[in-house]
Amino acid sequence: MTDPAGENGRSQDTPGTPDSHTPDTPAPESATPDTPEGTPQGTPESTPGTPAPAAPETPAPAARQPEAEYAERVFRSTPGVVAGVLLLAIAAWLIIDAMVYGAGRIPWVALAVALLIGPGIVAYTLRPVVRADEDRLTVRNPLRTIVAPWGAVEGLRSGYSVELLAGGKKYQVWAVPVSLRQRKRASRAAGRAAADDPFAGRGGRTPTRAGLGRPTVPGAPDPTRAWSDQVVDTLQEIAERNATRPGAAGPVGTAWCWWIIAPALVGLAALIALLATG
Repeated sequence: MTDPAGENGRSQDTPGTPDSHTPDTPAPESATPDTPEGTPQGTPESTPGTPAPAAPETPAPAARQPEAEYAERVFRSTPGVVAGVLLLAIAAWLIIDAMVYGAGRIPWVALAVALLIGPGIVAYTLRPVVRADEDRLTVRNPLRTIVAPWGAVEGLRSGYSVELLAGGKKYQVWAVPVSLRQRKRASRAAGRAAADDPFAGRGGRTPTRAGLGRPTVPGAPDPTRAWSDQVVDTLQEIAERNATRPGAAGPVGTAWCWWIIAPALVGLAALIALLATG
């Protein structure tokens, strides 16, 4: 008899029994429906009644910045300030010594002298200053202060002293002393600079510093000109630039410095009285 399992242990095919090799079944279609051409995958389509996403807000243009203001320029004599500090120190030492160790009326005389010369030293050495901003020029002299709007400034000039012409009047500028010695030194420096660079000033060529062979930096101190002349030129330039500003109009104002004048008058009266009754 023939083994029903057949050779090698394999069973014979019977009718109605599927073949051991399972036929290839088609792969199931994707559950995701085909997206139309041109539509990005993964982006849900808008449905009726769904609001569209809001567009990004455009930032408002920045507000216009105001025009840059020029910093206030301050001019004063550095040697005058140094001299004033030294004089005050010496006067304070002498007066305190007289008041502590003096006999009789000496302490009172020393006090009267302190009231007389103390304000005077402050007035003529530490107080003078020139301030220039966009609207006005302030000149602080020993005994009074002049405030001149740029629209009222007629000019500045530097002769034997610096003078301010404003409102039809002339005012001395104590804070910018004129040194004839410094002018002579500047003239010699200008002569050396011209010898080093004979073509300076021709064809827009910038002059060189005296003895250095380097061009001057705009705005830097010029060794070929006196300090007082440079200050006058700077103030004149500021006046011409700001004369038409709305805030630069108005009359020239002056004010006396009574906190300097009153103590000096009291000290003078006290000193006269002590000397007269001594």
